[in-house]
Amino acid sequence: MTAGLLILGIFLVAAGLMFFRLLPAMLALPIMAVAITGIEVATGRLGIDDLSRAVLADGATRLADAMVIAMLGGMLSSLMQKAGVAESIVHRGAELAGDNPWTVSLIMLGIATLLFTTVGGLGAVIMLGTIVLPILASMGVREHISAGILLFGISLGGLLNAGNWTMYRAVLGMDVSLVSGYALSLFGVAVAGGIGFGTVGFLGAGAFRIGRASAARAFAWLAALAGLAFALGAVADRGLDLASVARWGVGGLGLGLAGVVLWRIVAGRTRDGRVHWSAYAIPLVPLALILVYGLPFVPAFLAGLVYAMASTYRKGILNLTSRAIIEGSASVAPAVALMIGIGMLLSAILGPTAAGPGAYWRAAHPPGTEWPVLADMKPLLQVVTPTTLAGYVGVFTLLGPLALYRGPLNIWGLGYGVGGVLLATGVPPGAVMGLLMSLGVIQGV
Repeated sequence: MTAGLLILGIFLVAAGLMFFRLLPAMLALPIMAVAITGIEVATGRLGIDDLSRAVLADGATRLADAMVIAMLGGMLSSLMQKAGVAESIVHRGAELAGDNPWTVSLIMLGIATLLFTTVGGLGAVIMLGTIVLPILASMGVREHISAGILLFGISLGGLLNAGNWTMYRAVLGMDVSLVSGYALSLFGVAVAGGIGFGTVGFLGAGAFRIGRASAARAFAWLAALAGLAFALGAVADRGLDLASVARWGVGGLGLGLAGVVLWRIVAGRTRDGRVHWSAYAIPLVPLALILVYGLPFVPAFLAGLVYAMASTYRKGILNLTSRAIIEGSASVAPAVALMIGIGMLLSAILGPTAAGPGAYWRAAHPPGTEWPVLADMKPLLQVVTPTTLAGYVGVFTLLGPLALYRGPLNIWGLGYGVGGVLLATGVPPGAVMGLLMSLGVIQGV
């Protein structure tokens, strides 16, 4: 009981230091891992060798898959920015949006969402903000509405960023289809929130207007979506496999895009250096390969890089790609450092993995033996962990603000550590993912 209370005390102290910006998360996480394991070393239940091998060495490589995918995502993001694709998407969207502020705002929301399914990092946020915010300001959109739309778009894109899904898969051991399915459901709710925010903001400012032409276009889009839904339902009623239909449809579009890109290269239409519309599909390539074809993350992102090189082909593309690989990898270095610390904390709480450097510990103990830290924490946490749906929703809704900055429910703070503790108390992995991803939207906006 005493050891469990001391471990909880370490959690609270570290959370406070991170929240008040007295200790960076990338330092706090490994320090916590050492301190928590050190308590068990002091009691004699673990040794120094366990601390170095089963916690530090095992934890440092625990999230290796997520680290590799983060680096590949950073490379793809950097290439899109260096080739001018991201900037071109924003400008082209603004040209097509017309002169209605509400319509332009929704287009900017959609563009930010599209871009941040792939791009990321502070540089991408600055690039997008320096383009989107002046466009909205020139349309007379008020500052707080413009900023809110931009932040909603960035957060919405993060929900569909396949690279972010790998952390839930690696930490919680969940199937990709479950993670992506919940992300898509949550995306629908968050889209409604983003559109509602912009619409209410315009109404409050007395600036909402929509002409007959815009109303007709909106009605046409709704009718088209309703017709598509009806058609898909009819296909399902006839017993046809919707997944196969999606694979054939996406495959046909992919072959068409590949043909256009190849024709431009062979015909020498790439010499003007301008961004072709085929490059706008770059963010969708890895997403489609993962969702529609179930391709593993690494080959999906590699395919995205190859398509990005081909669709932005120009003189010096190899040098441009080389720079993007180097700078993209560097841009995600802080995230990789955090993943190392998160892995160490998880190994300190849940015990070493079955195939990592700490596998010896499990081999040396009878099957079913609990890791000492886990055994000490479980009795305390089972008392306060919600066991009903109403309790789960109510408690974590009230605790939502703890996801802000590096709070204990922020996935880039102590969130995954808290998630690991909840798993140990019997909370299903899906419920842990649900609360972390949902509160991640709050933190993102």
